[in-house]
Amino acid sequence: MASKRGAEPRIVPSADCGNSPKNTLLQDIAIAFAKRDAEFLLGRVTDDIRWEVVGGRVVEGREAFARALQTLGSVTQLTIDHVISHGRVGAVNGVAAHRDGEREFCDVYEFANAKAERIKSIKSYVIEQGDARGR
Repeated sequence: MASKRGAEPRIVPSADCGNSPKNTLLQDIAIAFAKRDAEFLLGRVTDDIRWEVVGGRVVEGREAFARALQTLGSVTQLTIDHVISHGRVGAVNGVAAHRDGEREFCDVYEFANAKAERIKSIKSYVIEQGDARGR
């Protein structure tokens, strides 16, 4: 059920991942959001996933999450600044460039367990930066 449309975004990964499997997973999840890879994302969330975009929508449950993924806009470039994890939590921040501007983001993830097999919740902070061509 991959939901990929249009050209693949340019990806500028973080140097933070190194030998950390959790950091690598979180970076892969951020990249999957940018590529709109619903199949990858749905394979890494719990059935009761909760995704909150601060100041915006709250999505609860796997089916609602799948529907929300279909509404994501096209990313032309994803730059991941940092990826951190500790225990059952982690975060990714960076900039997602779109045709109409840039959005700085920080996604905070909570894993269902310390093994980091599935994501239980995501809290996304997004700041619009205006027109990427004329800033």
